[in-house]
Amino acid sequence: MKRALALAYGICVYLFFLGTLLYAIAFVGSFTVPKTIDTGTTSSISVAMSINVLLLTVFALQHSVMARQGFKKWWTKIVPKPVERATFVLSATIALAELLWQWRAIPSIVWDLRGTTAGVVLIGVFVSGWSILLLSTFLVNHFELFGLEQVWSYFRGHEPKAPSFKTPGLYRLVRHPIYLGFVIGFWATPVMTWGHLLFAVACTGYILVGIAFEERDLIAAYGQAYRDYRRRVPMLIPFRKPTKSPQTTGAGTAVQPVLYEELTFEEIINRMNA
Repeated sequence: MKRALALAYGICVYLFFLGTLLYAIAFVGSFTVPKTIDTGTTSSISVAMSINVLLLTVFALQHSVMARQGFKKWWTKIVPKPVERATFVLSATIALAELLWQWRAIPSIVWDLRGTTAGVVLIGVFVSGWSILLLSTFLVNHFELFGLEQVWSYFRGHEPKAPSFKTPGLYRLVRHPIYLGFVIGFWATPVMTWGHLLFAVACTGYILVGIAFEERDLIAAYGQAYRDYRRRVPMLIPFRKPTKSPQTTGAGTAVQPVLYEELTFEEIINRMNA
C-alpha cells in the first residue's frame, strides 16, 4: 500500500507541476490565460514592487534551501527518500503557483515591438527558449528530475540508479541549458513592461546565484571530472572561446589562468568590490 501511495503521490505532484509550468509559460508570454505578468491585479508602484519582490524572494529561498545537500540529509530523516524529490517539486510548484496568483502587474511600457519584424523574431526566440528548457530535461533524465523515477523504482521494489555525470547534446555547448532556456524565455518578449523587467532581472540574478551554489554541489559529487568540464564548457553563453592551457613560468611551474567563471559567486563579488 505504501508503495502504491508513493507512486500516486509522485504522479499527482508531476501533473500539478506540469500544469503550473504550462500556465507559467503563458503567464510570462502574455498568452490567453486568466492572468498574465502584465494583467490582473494592479497596485501602486511601491506596493506592487514590494509584493513582487517578496514573492520572488520566497520562490528563490525555497529552491536555494531545499536543493542543498545538507538540507536533503536532514530532510530525508523526516520525509521518506523515495518521495523526497517529489516533495521538493511540490514545494517549488506551490511557491511558483503563489507567485503567479499574487503577482502585481506594473504595465508601464519599456519597449513595444508588436507588429514589427523584431517582435515576430522575439516570439520565435521565446518559443525556442522554452523548447531548449524542455529538451534539456529529457537529455539528462526528465522523470528523475521531477521525482517520477524515484517513486516508480520504489513501487517496483528497486533501488533507483545513482545519477551519473554525463554531458549529452546541449550540455556540450553550455553547462546549464535548462537555465539558459529560462533566461531566454524571461527576456524574449515583443512587449517589455516594468513588471516584466523586474521579473526577468530578479529571476536572472537568482539563476546566477543558484548556479554558483549548484556547481559547488556538483564538484563535491563528481570532483575533478566536473572541474574539467567547467573549464571546457561555458556556463550559459555557447561558443565561448575555450580556456587557454596553463602557462608556465621560467622555472617550469604551471600557472593556471584565472577565469571568473571558475570562481564561486562570493569570490566574484569580493573581486569586484576589491
